[in-house]
Amino acid sequence: MELTAFTFEIKDGVAHVTMNQPERGNPIDRVFARELNVIATECTVNPTVRAVLLDANGRFFSVGGDLNSLAASRDGLARFVPEATADLHMAIARFARMNAPVVAAVHALAAGGTVALLAGADFVLASPAAKFYAAFAGIGIVCDTGGSYFLPRRMGLRRATQFLMMNETLSAEEAVATGLINRVVEADALNTEAWALAKRLAQGPTLAFGEIKNLLISSSVDSLETQLENEARAMGRAARTDDAWNAMRALVEKRKPTFEGR
Repeated sequence: MELTAFTFEIKDGVAHVTMNQPERGNPIDRVFARELNVIATECTVNPTVRAVLLDANGRFFSVGGDLNSLAASRDGLARFVPEATADLHMAIARFARMNAPVVAAVHALAAGGTVALLAGADFVLASPAAKFYAAFAGIGIVCDTGGSYFLPRRMGLRRATQFLMMNETLSAEEAVATGLINRVVEADALNTEAWALAKRLAQGPTLAFGEIKNLLISSSVDSLETQLENEARAMGRAARTDDAWNAMRALVEKRKPTFEGR
């Protein structure tokens, strides 16, 4: 599929996904949602993808939902939302459930659905100029893109409520303090550090990473006893991988382990 909202390439085990409509502010619209789902599917099924790096071109990381599309027609709005979110939400679920960890590099303003998208990423680095704008309540709508799921898990329920209902804008430092992102990186080093992190993760135990991601997702909804069983089953699956066996043997033999993602 030829992409218009993104560029996409795989290098050294890292799927590099770049939002690439800078003249429009990288908005979320039907094309964005459809292409993100195609990309997420490829990252899920392609065994060479062992980490994902998400970034953006242009003045903004993303302005969020495309207001031109949302406000074009009141009758069309009711159709636009379920059509766009069908692809968008499938993409979010696939990124969350895939084995490959997702790293995001945020250089500027992220708004609305893209803040939720970032909350769903496994690691987020941001430049000092980055800002994170809730946006939804400002136009009288509610969060999508997994915002109601991921934001409370990153920020805590009370802080996420405040962020969304007060329609806040967080600076990069405030985003670190709330748990929304991992750390702030100087602008001239952001791309280098994000790529280094993604490459490091791509050299790790990919299947174990996938098990960790899914255990963390289930931890807040399953009972203690169920989660303990989830852990036992995940440990059993991980223990059967080549990566686990080879790494344990390497440590016993005082060698540095290497991982092949299998």
